[in-house]
Amino acid sequence: MAKRFLLALDQGTTSSRAILFDDEGGIYGSSNEEFRQIYPRPGWVEHDPEDIWRTQCNTARNVLDDAGATPDDIAAIGITNQRETVLLWDRRTGEPIHNAIVWQCRRTTEICEQLAADGLTDTFRERTGLVLDPYFSGTKVKWLLDHVPGARERSAKGELCFGTVDAWLLYKLTGKHATDPSNASRTLLYNIMEHRWDETLLQHLDVPAEILPEVMPTSGVFGETTVLGGSIPVASMCGDQQSALFGQTAFGRLESKNTYGTGCFLLANTGKEPVVSKHGLVTTIAWDLGKGPEYALEGSIFIAGAVVQWLRDELKMIASAAESESVASEVPDTGGVYVVPAFVGLGAPHWDMRARGLIVGLTRGSNRAHIVRAALESISFQTSDIIHSMESDTGERIPILKVDGGAAANNLLMQHQADVLGIPVVRGKVTDTTALGAAFLAGLAVGFWPNLDALRGIWQEERTFSPSWNESQRSEALSGWEHSIKRARMR
Repeated sequence: MAKRFLLALDQGTTSSRAILFDDEGGIYGSSNEEFRQIYPRPGWVEHDPEDIWRTQCNTARNVLDDAGATPDDIAAIGITNQRETVLLWDRRTGEPIHNAIVWQCRRTTEICEQLAADGLTDTFRERTGLVLDPYFSGTKVKWLLDHVPGARERSAKGELCFGTVDAWLLYKLTGKHATDPSNASRTLLYNIMEHRWDETLLQHLDVPAEILPEVMPTSGVFGETTVLGGSIPVASMCGDQQSALFGQTAFGRLESKNTYGTGCFLLANTGKEPVVSKHGLVTTIAWDLGKGPEYALEGSIFIAGAVVQWLRDELKMIASAAESESVASEVPDTGGVYVVPAFVGLGAPHWDMRARGLIVGLTRGSNRAHIVRAALESISFQTSDIIHSMESDTGERIPILKVDGGAAANNLLMQHQADVLGIPVVRGKVTDTTALGAAFLAGLAVGFWPNLDALRGIWQEERTFSPSWNESQRSEALSGWEHSIKRARMR
């Protein structure tokens, strides 16, 4: 066939996807396969590494078959992945020594608490931009080394490889042990200021340097793979949220995106200089195009689309997620009702694990539509908290917010988001921006596209939501939200 494509491998928490993109950034084919979630104990989450590999291979082969494409038609492969999930495998055989410990897993809470008690919170934050939380990779690899028989001895001899999911896929595809700065910066082991694995942090976590992958630029040829038949270059690797930022062509300072999934991940590009947050956010490396890293501020919301699932599954207020918009539209506002979905505590910028969910402002006139609308609005209020923290950290105004993810399709929610923020909210035509970012990064590396301007020309807006509230309306709504958050955080 005459057309040439980029193959994006999008390895997520519950499924693996493969998407073919053409030279106009359009989706030519897509394949998806879910895999097993493993819960050994309450709060523990694991994946079988071979499930990850098998499903990713299957989807890659399926999308080529469905499109009638051959390896010769693929200019390059780009990888994007669930971040912070940790694997250890045998360097010689490629056999995993344990299930992958998933980013959601909370088994290392006590390790984090001990590090904090030892006075190391600032040490880790200043060097990694992160908080001491089981979410990140470093304490997970320590747990594996401490609990898998023989792992410490083998790691000291250089017999084991440590990696996040990107490194695992690259190893299986090419035999090379490497990662990129966007993933390395999520490990609690990588010094994002000096761009290297940090010996001091490795000592604190008792992780030997012998198991660490090489850190290579996000966009660049990592190696060649013949797994799909002919030889194809693997030309990018990027953590999923940073990849979505790139897919939204948020290349300029303070250009921002929010991904509305089960939770929300909001990132703002801060350019060549890292901004260390003083307002509850984390600092991360966005990507490295071969000229040094660029940085982002990030805020994570634990419960976003999950609050809609709660309305559907537990309260039975709606029959489907899509119905939330029509039910919420039955009333012009919430009638003073606020929902704080702190079902598992509050994420950024509050980081309060003891906060719990609540509904406030109920009156005799409150009905199903008011509660459904308030639940939707909680997503945009939480987003507003993060945007305001970003603006406080940078001393600058966020100009617009680009959006993607499942809940970004909800027009009522997106309009409320624009009203609460007082800035335009822009939804693109391609909503698979995580995979699109991987394709963009790989395409740049092999000359499929010449530069960032070409990518900006490809990205297309689907709809812009402009704010309709005045400052008085915005202030009143935010004041009610702040009061509700304080109630949720009361001990």
